[in-house]
Amino acid sequence: MKLGVYNAILHDRTLPEAIEVVAQLGLTGIELNTGGFLPATHLPTLDEVLTSDTARDDFLGQFEGTGVQIAGLNCNGNPLHPKPAIGDAHAADVRRSIRLAERLGQDRVVTMSGLPGGEPGATVVNWVVNAWNSAALDVLDYQWDVAARFWRETDRFAAEHGVKVALELHPQNLVFNSADVHQLIERTGATHVGVELDASHLFWQQMDPVAVVRHLGDLVLHAAAKDVRINPEWARLNGVLDNSFRRLDPAEPRTNLGGDEWANEWPKNSAWDFVALGRGHDTAFWTEFLSALRDVDPNMWVNIEHEDVSLGRIEGLEVAADVLTRANAALTSPA
Repeated sequence: MKLGVYNAILHDRTLPEAIEVVAQLGLTGIELNTGGFLPATHLPTLDEVLTSDTARDDFLGQFEGTGVQIAGLNCNGNPLHPKPAIGDAHAADVRRSIRLAERLGQDRVVTMSGLPGGEPGATVVNWVVNAWNSAALDVLDYQWDVAARFWRETDRFAAEHGVKVALELHPQNLVFNSADVHQLIERTGATHVGVELDASHLFWQQMDPVAVVRHLGDLVLHAAAKDVRINPEWARLNGVLDNSFRRLDPAEPRTNLGGDEWANEWPKNSAWDFVALGRGHDTAFWTEFLSALRDVDPNMWVNIEHEDVSLGRIEGLEVAADVLTRANAALTSPA
């Protein structure tokens, strides 16, 4: 498998410095953020790259001789958000990233399926977690109509540019499990939309990432290596859908998600946490995960996403890279 790093955790340094970190980890790829929830920090000349061959070649020149290459583009966001300041902006980022991928010789763009409001004229998103009543199914019918229109058009656009779009199965999105993936493909007839298999969001939903890979097969286009630790003391009391988040004050450091929306503080007594690889599931699991992905595509990128708040930026990458490289080596070792 091809192993890399999603660059968001390295936004505190320049692209050449980030590339050097990846190389020192013994990895060969860096997935670049190109919009959505996060800015294109390592692509400050993005608009120029889209139109100027010189700007494109200058940008790509930064990778020459480093042993590190671009490992896909990432514009995770909500392209279906009912507020134009968020939805329209993130949808434009998806289209721009598809064009940019073609310009850079890339064929994978990672994003999310998005989530609309619950009815025409809504201004906030509505995530139906358990549609036990008919009104909830009415909401889903409306949301699927919105999503099908957008992804049908986006699939056609991606095909025109020779790019495939990989959707992260993420909470507060319409598509967050295997059944939803199939429904999206069936409703749109998409040929250039599939899945970015991020095991972390499957863990806390009590899904089996290996089983999901084997079930979805060729629909898995890209992968993220991020672990989750379930905290039994709090999970048994509040379950994995606990909403004990705290709204951050404007005076506190916080991350803008577009428009007037911000990320909240994670629950202190959390039912589960994102952790570095190996801190939730051992190397044997990650070997099995890579094996399933290899059966789909032995050239697939598997990129570390570091969100373990107990570890520093580089420390967390080092822990994850050690587990991932050992798991990858085990794939070719004699039994």
